Amino acid sequence: MTQEYRITLLPGDGIGPEIMAVAVDVLKTVAALQGNLSFTFQEALVGGAAVDAVGQPLPEETLDKCRNSDAVLLAAIGGYKWDALPRELRPETGLLGLRAGLELFANLRPAQIVPQLINASSLKPEVISGVDLMVVRELTGGIYFGKPRGIFATETGEQRGFNTMAYSDSEIDRIGRVAFETARKRSRKLCSVDKANVLEVSQLWRDRITALSAEYPDVELTHLYVDNAAMQLVRAPKQFDTIVTGNLFGDILSDIAAMLTGSIGMLPSASMGASGPGLFEPVHGSAPDIAGQDKANPLAQVLSAAMMLRYGLNQPEAANRIEQAVQKVLEAGYRTIDIQSPGTTVLGCQAMGEELIRALGT
Repeated sequence: MTQEYRITLLPGDGIGPEIMAVAVDVLKTVAALQGNLSFTFQEALVGGAAVDAVGQPLPEETLDKCRNSDAVLLAAIGGYKWDALPRELRPETGLLGLRAGLELFANLRPAQIVPQLINASSLKPEVISGVDLMVVRELTGGIYFGKPRGIFATETGEQRGFNTMAYSDSEIDRIGRVAFETARKRSRKLCSVDKANVLEVSQLWRDRITALSAEYPDVELTHLYVDNAAMQLVRAPKQFDTIVTGNLFGDILSDIAAMLTGSIGMLPSASMGASGPGLFEPVHGSAPDIAGQDKANPLAQVLSAAMMLRYGLNQPEAANRIEQAVQKVLEAGYRTIDIQSPGTTVLGCQAMGEELIRALGT
């Protein structure tokens, strides 16, 4: 029986349309090879492209299309062109609105060392060889969304800015369950990161995660303060399997984990809610300086499509096909300019896509 899925594509800005085209070709090829998959694709505007077209970074039509999809595949948003716009018109505001509108509270960011690219990392090979970890970040709470917030003038005439870092027990429990379930699918080790020695909100976080662990006796739970966690990620990253933390700490730690691999151009991500479609996107930016030049690395976008298949559509076999094709292409020595090394063959974005299609067929 054929499984049919409606996918909303958000090419966005910069290199987004180029890398999205490669991912779509890969998905079409995988569907044909599987024989039991069918995709219907629809595009929508978001980010700077939406600002230019309709004057806002997240049109209601885009949000409606996403809500009525089985999954959403995003490429990249933003660029120098829109940096001077008011905050409400910035492309990044569209992304925050998309996460909130789809109620996506859990962000999954894997960091896995690709053996063929181990020398791209700034850390010693013996430190990072074998690293395979997942950061589970709470996405819609914490200091980024807490209220009250603002900037005001004091009685002395100074400007004073403030933000509120807050979590309820229900918010902590739901991200905790995602983290424990994710750890169960991996090596059954979960590290919760907080700042419970200083922050009351972190004390609640630690209490709730600890209480939740009683439901998951098969998962080993540990705790670290965020400053120590940052140090340990660089000192001994192989000790980690799954990490769960709040929005601010997760933003920082997931980028540290990303750079263990040496190339942010290789890393996908997934943002999930309790129900409805998930959002899948590479962690890199829109790279406007190389947009339209066929220099972009499409592999993170393609691996985001694989995450969509695995976590969003429950199609692990199709996801495995894509991930294995990426490995084959790298093993054959093909690289885009951002990950090139001596002895490798440098390809453009489109040509890399063609090699992936060939690898899928072998």
